[in-house]
Amino acid sequence: MASADLRKELDCSICLSIYTDPVTLRCGHNFCQLCIAQVLDTQERAGVYSCPECREEFQERPALQRNIILSNTVESFRSAQPDQEETGVFCTYCIHSPVPAVMSCLMCEASLCDNHLRVHSKSPEHVLCDPTTSLQNRKCSVHKKILEYFCLADAVCICLSCSLAGDHQGHKAETLDEASEKKKQKLRNDLQELITKTEETEKEVQSLQENKRKVHEKSSGVTERVTGLFRDLRRQLDDLEKRVLREVSRQEKQLSLPLADFIQQLEIKKAELSRKMCHIEELCNMTDPLTVLQESHTGDLCDTEEGDKEDRERHDGRDLDVALISHTLYTGLSDIIAGVTGGCIIQEATDILLDINTADNNLHISDDMKIVSRSDTWQNRPETPERFQTYHQVMSRQSFSSGRHYWEVDVSKSEWWLVGMCYPSIARRGEESGIGKNNKSWCLLRYNNEYKVHHDSKLIRLPDNVSSNRVRIYLDYEAGRLSFYDLCVPIRHLHTYTVPFTEPLQAILAVGKGSIKVCGGWGTP
Repeated sequence: MASADLRKELDCSICLSIYTDPVTLRCGHNFCQLCIAQVLDTQERAGVYSCPECREEFQERPALQRNIILSNTVESFRSAQPDQEETGVFCTYCIHSPVPAVMSCLMCEASLCDNHLRVHSKSPEHVLCDPTTSLQNRKCSVHKKILEYFCLADAVCICLSCSLAGDHQGHKAETLDEASEKKKQKLRNDLQELITKTEETEKEVQSLQENKRKVHEKSSGVTERVTGLFRDLRRQLDDLEKRVLREVSRQEKQLSLPLADFIQQLEIKKAELSRKMCHIEELCNMTDPLTVLQESHTGDLCDTEEGDKEDRERHDGRDLDVALISHTLYTGLSDIIAGVTGGCIIQEATDILLDINTADNNLHISDDMKIVSRSDTWQNRPETPERFQTYHQVMSRQSFSSGRHYWEVDVSKSEWWLVGMCYPSIARRGEESGIGKNNKSWCLLRYNNEYKVHHDSKLIRLPDNVSSNRVRIYLDYEAGRLSFYDLCVPIRHLHTYTVPFTEPLQAILAVGKGSIKVCGGWGTP
């Protein structure tokens, strides 16, 4: 148990193996010399040095003090309890029972335990190394001598004879320690580069995770707003239904009450007429003429027919006021739609008018400022600083510096067009004045039956299956999003640019053949 505890105390906290050449920092913590050197090399770029164990910071790179006592303790521990499982190498001379080797001799091609190492030759020819079973790999296959040098020309380890008279004669060579240290330095540089790339990748992962979180939050917000919107719509529609039905019921009641009164009057009249009919029938059935003649007469039966006719005409002409019911329904629906539009997630389509003062002279602009077409007739407009001179382009009158907006374009009558948005500061002449050929404009274009998006001279090809003759441009200024959509069924997203906009934005169009038309929203031109 004590041995296990001591073994744990002799482990380097960086490599988690038993100390090799242990050194001490000023804070008192110990590490392998190579392990802490690599850590300090990594920290050097940041300019802040700290102990990996306690995180104490040092203004300057700390000096590494060799811990002699700990080094001797490690050596004693290794001698007393060599780690058989780590090396798996046993003493060559202990033939009766396997004893773990502590060193190997390249000259003798043998591995030695601690007892045989004490009596081993100390001459320079006997080169000792860590226990290994691959002793032949440490000798030259040609001269059977120890590999002492590294040939820089052929990048192989060689012996002294190889460098003096062998195939590597005249080649520049270094000792194994020198070559190894250079390779270690390169490996440290590679390690640092990998660490840097790992940190950059971690930052990208964190950034993407943050974007994912924001998307989730925004989606939750939009979901809540949509759910609330439809909940409110259902409530308003229920209220409107009740209001319209109340109007129908009111009119029914208003019409029914006079009719009920008139029906009651007619029923009384009907009973009176029945009574008179019975009396007349009785008179007609009498045989005594004197009785018939002496019976009182009922009078004129038609004296009230004129009044009855007027009452019937007054009631027969009345009916439900369908126009009033329709007006109530229409007004209620209009109010609901107005409320939905005012609080909708996406605004109604923006009414875009083209600015003829920016139109190239090869473009014809319709009187309603909605249609732009390529013209073979020079329009002879004055050359002003606002007018495009190089490309067949035109901008809108409106500019947008806040809010969410969208506008649509009918492109069915042109096979070559560009539609998008730009800053007002876009150049008006020269190669860089073309839409998408600068960092001041973004567009969707069709050319040679290919659809692409274009910004800052970078083209991105879109799938060929853009099926609609109508496209939508959507702007969310504060969010820095400019999106393009194919208005097929269902509507399909084509591409989104995410940009921190620094100027107001204006619509911009170009047409190489035929014409294109700026349209309204909600699928209506």
